[in-house]
Order: sequence, then structure tokens, then C-alpha cells
Amino acid sequence: MANVIYHSKINQIGEFAQEALADGMLILFKNGAPADLAEYCFVHSHDDLQQDLQVGQEIKLGKHVYEITAVGDVGSINFRELGHITLRFDGNHQAELPGTVHVKGDLPDQLSVGDEIIILND
Repeated sequence: MANVIYHSKINQIGEFAQEALADGMLILFKNGAPADLAEYCFVHSHDDLQQDLQVGQEIKLGKHVYEITAVGDVGSINFRELGHITLRFDGNHQAELPGTVHVKGDLPDQLSVGDEIIILND
């Protein structure tokens, strides 16, 4: 049985967030993100991350489910403290950047305010 190690909701979508998503990146940041950054982010309510992000965990974004394939060196720290990570939907097994988390699966076509962000650990 999978354990929920993180749960929050999207409550603001920046003006350019969907464009970044179309380029294969989804940028998350907790409420209170700096305004210039928030324009590119899916801003969410944030929660306690109950354990570090790891390969093999699942991230649910609304109705979409993704498997984590790589976690950058500061991914867990940034997410715990700032609610901030960049998700890349390329299935890479090596993180390109320290704050990037790579996942396997198709880009979500639409994410909306109120959609849940859930991270599951098997």
C-alpha cells in the first residue's frame, strides 16, 4: 500500500506557467513565491514533505500520475523549504539541474486551480 508523503493543492497559475509546461517543464512554488517567479509557476498550498523525494515514487498532478526517474541534489531540500521544484517530463535517469525532478509520462494537458499534488511512496 502506497503512503502519501506530500499533499497540497494548486491555488494560483502564473501567466506563463502553461507556456513552460508546453516546453516540458512544470515549475512548482509554494504560496508567497516572488512575483517575477510566480508568473512561471504553479503556486500551491504546500505541505510537510514527510520524506525525501526518491526515484520510484509517484507524483499525482490532478488526474495524471507520474513515476519519478531522477531527483536533483537539492530537489528535496528546495521542495521542503520553498515548495519549489521543476518537474521535467522526459524520463531522464540523471537530473540535469540540482533542483530538477524528472518524471516518466506524457505532459499534463491541463492543470487547474484546485487540482491536487500528491506524492506517494511505495
